Amino acid sequence: MIKKINRFEEGFLIATLVLMVALIFGQVIGRYIFQNAPSWTEEAARYIHIFQVWIGAGYAVKLREHIKVSAFIDLFHGTTRKVLDMVALIIWFLMVLLVAIFGTQLVMTTLQYGQVAPATQIPFWLPYLAVPLGALSMMIRLALQMVEIYRKDYDKPEEAAS
Repeated sequence: MIKKINRFEEGFLIATLVLMVALIFGQVIGRYIFQNAPSWTEEAARYIHIFQVWIGAGYAVKLREHIKVSAFIDLFHGTTRKVLDMVALIIWFLMVLLVAIFGTQLVMTTLQYGQVAPATQIPFWLPYLAVPLGALSMMIRLALQMVEIYRKDYDKPEEAAS
């Protein structure tokens, strides 16, 4: 199941990047070559980018590619290191949980008002949906990392633990 989600995210990120580049390229060609470009391409590219950022954030958690200052934690080994790693992930999880809660509230409020985007005429709740979806993805990945830390033997060197 997790592998299917990973493949979906990879495919989604690649496909939306290609689509966004095509839309922006079309906008530039239309503007500078034909002196006329559809206004919806810029708006659509912006909303695609919002989804890329939020879905990509969850995928980056899986790859452990988020920026992290580890100079302090690297000083510790064994149980102390395990506790510090776990506390850091719990704090991060709680922050992402708040983002998911407030993001969901934003989607629900926008859904109630029925506001639509000016150029594309898509409901505004749709681009905002990227926030709770991305936060949910991050929460799942962080929970999996917590389980991994719990099971990992921090007393063994990295080579022996693998």
